[in-house]
Amino acid sequence: MPSDLLSKPIMYTKGVGPHRAAEFKSLGVRTVGDLLEYLPFRYEVLPKSKPIGELEIDEVATVIGSIGRVRATQGYRRSSVLADVVDGTGTCRARWFNAPYLRDRLGHGQTIKLTGKAVEDKRWVQFVNPTFEILPDDVDPLGADDEALVPVYSATKLLPPKQIARVLDAVLPLAIAAVREQLPVELIKRHSLIPRAEAIRELHRPTSLENVHAARKRLAYDELLLMQLAIRVRRHRMRQANDAPPIITTSKINERILARLPFELTSAQRKAIDEIVADLSQSRPMTRLLQGDVGCGKTAVAIYAALSAVANRIQVTILAPTEILARQTHDKICRYLKGSRVKIGLLVGQMRASERKSMLEGLASGEMDIAIGTHALIEDDVRWAQLGLVIVDEQHRFGVAQRTALRSKTRGHHYLVMTATPIPRTLAMTVYGDFEVTTIDALPAGRKPVETKIISPNIQPACWTFVRKRVAAGERVFVVYPLVEESETLDLKDAVAQADALRTGELRGFEVGLLHGRMKSDEKLATMNAFREGRIQVLVCTTVVEVGVDVPEATMLIVEHAERFGLAQLHQLRGRVGRGNKPGTCLLFTDSESRKAKTRLDILRSTSDGFKIAEADLNLRGPGEIVGTRQSGIPVFRAADLTKDDDLLQSAIKDADGITQDDPDLSTPKNQKLLYAVKEAHPLAMN
Repeated sequence: MPSDLLSKPIMYTKGVGPHRAAEFKSLGVRTVGDLLEYLPFRYEVLPKSKPIGELEIDEVATVIGSIGRVRATQGYRRSSVLADVVDGTGTCRARWFNAPYLRDRLGHGQTIKLTGKAVEDKRWVQFVNPTFEILPDDVDPLGADDEALVPVYSATKLLPPKQIARVLDAVLPLAIAAVREQLPVELIKRHSLIPRAEAIRELHRPTSLENVHAARKRLAYDELLLMQLAIRVRRHRMRQANDAPPIITTSKINERILARLPFELTSAQRKAIDEIVADLSQSRPMTRLLQGDVGCGKTAVAIYAALSAVANRIQVTILAPTEILARQTHDKICRYLKGSRVKIGLLVGQMRASERKSMLEGLASGEMDIAIGTHALIEDDVRWAQLGLVIVDEQHRFGVAQRTALRSKTRGHHYLVMTATPIPRTLAMTVYGDFEVTTIDALPAGRKPVETKIISPNIQPACWTFVRKRVAAGERVFVVYPLVEESETLDLKDAVAQADALRTGELRGFEVGLLHGRMKSDEKLATMNAFREGRIQVLVCTTVVEVGVDVPEATMLIVEHAERFGLAQLHQLRGRVGRGNKPGTCLLFTDSESRKAKTRLDILRSTSDGFKIAEADLNLRGPGEIVGTRQSGIPVFRAADLTKDDDLLQSAIKDADGITQDDPDLSTPKNQKLLYAVKEAHPLAMN
């Protein structure tokens, strides 16, 4: 159990108060214990001090001296505080801009340690905005002369790194004493880990880079082990349920379903169906992730599972992250089942009250077989007669609160999650560790890779001529921008202004539409229908079209400011074209000179393998950018790094397997500390 100090709200800590507490909350820090685990993202190495008389211009240096004259100046746009610093070899000057409070903090005769870049200012050597430390009178300046590591924390505009460090100074000694060991002694010895309290102290008050690495390893292992234990406990609880309705797929049911599909299934689709059908036949709830690259045919597999359930008189719900995708899925299934007795309904946020009432009555009475919709399907007033299969399209696009509500509502039901974002192996072990994974690893016959080109500014005008020819030939084009409207802080083209510019400029004479997330649902739907039917030939949009939007006539995608997007996101966007019988083209417009940006885009140009792209994105940008934002449910590791800690992850997996083999729910006395730590670290997963 944590001490009262670690659970104490950060607001009541010295130097915080309600306003700073709000800033800390934005960083995920609510308690003193959270603050201990808010780790530096890097360390600055402060060099040993040198005599002022030996300073060289443009070098980064540290000096220790006595403060002489201190004065404040007021310029036209900004103020500054100037301090003369002297030692036995010379005098230098320190200047801090827009920090008037320093006038009262810096006193004549104080001993100060300065670190910064030495620049020339007339006859002075000057430090501009240097870091500094006022040394106590009883400290020997020579004793403060060692090379030092200074932790640097991610901060906000109103909560700078130094303020975070000062709050830590106030709580660290007592808080460290309150830290309790979480791990069994045998694991600490097996992996040569330092004590947890010592690791936390070392990361905040580092003594050497070697010790920092050892400390990070300790906390990273803790994070990975607790995550793996949470996955196993959750999986055990789900498997113990045995309260899902068995769904049996006979040969006759199989024949009837296949007759409804207007295409031949690929061998990869058939393999996926076999795995799902085997799960559905059990009373143990299925929890399966169906992943595959863009256009591999996941929806057809999901429809097969849904129809198998309906044939067993079991209701099915299919959740989509947006109304556009919900309606698209509804229309597709209705086409497949035209003339059948299967009742299919749609439930979304924007619908008439009478339609919603009729839909809810159909679900509660059992008359409705398949319900397709958005998060409206998991609201409190939705009741089912015999719900047995829940299918979620792109689960990571639902917020944590929505998914928690969904999982609580769907206990005792089979659960199939689909994603077109290929999940790298290390990420799958953490995000979807409690799922069985099925991968569709082949595209339907005839589906060709989309030709991808990186377009620099000097050849972009010629590309619009090419676009005009394609549109004149009856093809359709997506043009994607990273912003909806013009930004004061980012020098980027925006969708609204560019749609107008294209209508009167490069694409004059063609119908140019606009689609973005701020539009009302009926406006978005009308725009997509017009684009699908050819009344709009060019669709200017944001990433609202990233996942699932299916317009077979769309053959070209142009992405403005392509360097602003993640690789996995660009790959998803690229999947919107070339879905019909004509090849697709993706043009990545960029004016970036960054070598990193060019390397990233070249990866996309050189391969259409979504798994290779996802691995590259994981290494370049981190897990949160692949599967979505932090609300996507990805564990926000403080110390662990999935791009570098594969060995630690494998150790954590092995150890978690060993711990839960004989104690699958951590209920024995010897594992009570671990169980408590798991609940503290992953409360949502343990619900």
